[in-house]
Amino acid sequence: MPSSPAAAFAPLRHPAFRALWIASLASNTGLWIQNTGAGWLMTSLAPSPVMVSLVQAAAMLPVFLFALPGGALADILDRRATLIAAQIWIAAAGLLLAILAALGLLGAWGLLALTFAIGTGTAVVFPAWAAATPELVPQDDLVQAVALNGVGFNLARALGPALGGFVMAAAGPAAAFALNAVGFLTLLWALVAWRRPVARRSDLPPERLPSAVRAGLRFAIAVPAMRAAILRACAFFFFASSVWALMPLVIREVLGLGPAAFGAMLGVAGFGAVAAGTVLPMIREHLSQGRLVFFASLLAYAAMALLGFSRHWAPAALAVLIFGAAWLAAGSTLGAAAQMTAPAWVRARALGVYHLAFFGALAVGSLLWGWVGATVGVPTALAICAGSGAIAAVAVRPWRLVNFAQDMARRVKKRRGKAATALPRAGDPASPLKESLHEQSGRVLEVVRYQVDPADQGAFLEAMRHVREVRMRAGAAGWRLYRDLAQPDCFTELWAVDSWTDYLRHTVRLDEMDRAALALVVEMHRGGQGPEASRHLNVEP
Repeated sequence: MPSSPAAAFAPLRHPAFRALWIASLASNTGLWIQNTGAGWLMTSLAPSPVMVSLVQAAAMLPVFLFALPGGALADILDRRATLIAAQIWIAAAGLLLAILAALGLLGAWGLLALTFAIGTGTAVVFPAWAAATPELVPQDDLVQAVALNGVGFNLARALGPALGGFVMAAAGPAAAFALNAVGFLTLLWALVAWRRPVARRSDLPPERLPSAVRAGLRFAIAVPAMRAAILRACAFFFFASSVWALMPLVIREVLGLGPAAFGAMLGVAGFGAVAAGTVLPMIREHLSQGRLVFFASLLAYAAMALLGFSRHWAPAALAVLIFGAAWLAAGSTLGAAAQMTAPAWVRARALGVYHLAFFGALAVGSLLWGWVGATVGVPTALAICAGSGAIAAVAVRPWRLVNFAQDMARRVKKRRGKAATALPRAGDPASPLKESLHEQSGRVLEVVRYQVDPADQGAFLEAMRHVREVRMRAGAAGWRLYRDLAQPDCFTELWAVDSWTDYLRHTVRLDEMDRAALALVVEMHRGGQGPEASRHLNVEP
């Protein structure tokens, strides 16, 4: 059935997602109010450009430091509990900020410290919240749920600074900080009220934080679809950041307008994002994820060029409207691709890597394009950025946003009705070695040998490409495929994990689609029996 504009809001019919989305909107609005209030307050506490710029640095730096460890914690601990703990931390820091400001005891360095503390909590919340979204809506609504999260974030970005400026003018910084704390408390209440289904407890010991972080990095690097989402996000947000970095100068120096116009432009960008979120379900019926990101990127760069050439508020407003829509379309599609690529066991930490790249591209891009704007002028900088951004969009297009789950679902559908294929199974460990098999046992290698007819070898190699992704998605530390030089129809698959416990974790992480990918290559084996498998424990001489 063709999608309608109402489909854009379909995820809101799920009560848990609706409650958390509304609370998240309030929390993000409060965060932007706090950022606005903190920046303005610093102009009176320590009015040097360095100190004022440190406010934004204190808010952004925690993402680089804690997004990946925070995502790992959300994976190895209960995500709801992690979110609640992070919100308690943020609310406590926000309340302390409001109290100190009200009592006149807040200094410049205290403001920076508490801003950093709030940023630390949000760095944990970002990947944990993104990873929890698939638990709140069914698979069919996931992409649009991610888009609605983007709509909410852009609404908060449009409303928060304007509301923060109004509250600062009417009641002072303490009131602005208090509103921020109220927003975080609202989300905390919604998280406490969320009754997350109890996950099946594993008999295996929980992952340790350092190894969990390594697994997240390894996954993000090894899985092609995740690499593509991160690379294309960096390419888009690095150039798109120029609009947010240079818009205040466009409004003030090029258009000759004041702060009210700046707030209005942010509102126009937010309206464009909301409009894009409404029509995205219909657009996705005609465009793949990769094509959607590509065309949205080109649209954003065209809007960027129009903003650079504008000398009147009307075309500038049109450019910002189009840019807001393109920003939401590209950003939410990339975020959804990353979420749908990562399996549940590694989702939060993989999204932590994604957010690290996302915010890194924004920060570096903002600094670079700000410097270019100061060197050659704001209109020229926007024109240069638009042209180079379009070139980058074409350059990264070969990195395809292919979702492994969707690809394998098609393969599973083709295999429905067939008898289940027995997967290769290695012999049980010998009794003398069982005591050596534990979390600190050292690397475990599995070897699987296949014999394939020459006529099937092309299909076999293509299927093994999916097997590699299965192994890496389930936590393998490395994977290789070798061909026997003496017997060209024989192939040997080698894959390794860091310990025996990781090997057991790898086994239980395989789902129906993973097993279907493994079954495809087993069915191509032409030996007298099934493929031979063996396991080996690394031994230091």
